[in-house]
Amino acid sequence: MDIDIRIMLRDQDGESFMGIGLMWLLAGIDKHRSISRAAREMDLSYPKALRMIKNVESGLGHAVVVRRKGGSEHGGAELTAFGQDFLRRYDRMQQRIKRFAVDAFKKAFAKPLADSDSD
Repeated sequence: MDIDIRIMLRDQDGESFMGIGLMWLLAGIDKHRSISRAAREMDLSYPKALRMIKNVESGLGHAVVVRRKGGSEHGGAELTAFGQDFLRRYDRMQQRIKRFAVDAFKKAFAKPLADSDSD
């Protein structure tokens, strides 16, 4: 038996705009300087990746990615300073929450459960 925690951020209307998938996408953009490459790495379509970025930017009220047009300059993308700070804080927060949940789970189930067959 194990525990799995999924952390979602929601806007004031209760709509989720940030989860682990978007965290991976933003980390991929930061690593590759490319939305399309980060999306491919996750098996996401480019339009889906753009929708995810638009959704988080709408939820936060700030740009998190700066896009450069292609052509002879080859385009690309990078996280804004706000996006980098947000990603770093979100990652730290979700790691802390997961550690807490795993510790709480281990404490709650450290002793064997009562066997209903022995009643």
